Amino acid sequence: MFKDILTRLMGDGPSTAPLDGEEAELAIAALLVRVARADDHYDQAERQRIDRVLARRRGLSSDGAAARRAEAEALEAEAADTVRFTRQIKDRIALEDRTGVIAALWEVAYADEDRGMDEESLIRLIAGLLGVTDRESAQIRQQVLDRMGQRRG
Repeated sequence: MFKDILTRLMGDGPSTAPLDGEEAELAIAALLVRVARADDHYDQAERQRIDRVLARRRGLSSDGAAARRAEAEALEAEAADTVRFTRQIKDRIALEDRTGVIAALWEVAYADEDRGMDEESLIRLIAGLLGVTDRESAQIRQQVLDRMGQRRG
């Protein structure tokens, strides 16, 4: 399954079929993992936040969300190219949902209550690749921080 999704994400093979909804959700989950791993510190708080985000996005049980995260961890480890990854998501996810993806990324980045510059830089890159402006991303970031009860500059 991962090899087929990777082939479609990376465009490196004979399969040119677009991602379906479940595969796109797995790709989004892999982006969440990529952001959490960006600072080389992937801890339990980040894993739990990813599980909550995944459960909330698609109504998954806690076990279902943990299983999706485990799949996403494997996919993220194999997918080296964030640009192609996001291009496939952008082509298949409406702009409104892409802003939700950015909110989820910010939520994961702040799960460990540490403002990691690597995570922040990656989210800014992903936002641009998904067609979300820096200003929109900053507004989304502040909304996420307010919702999480954190104030950061």
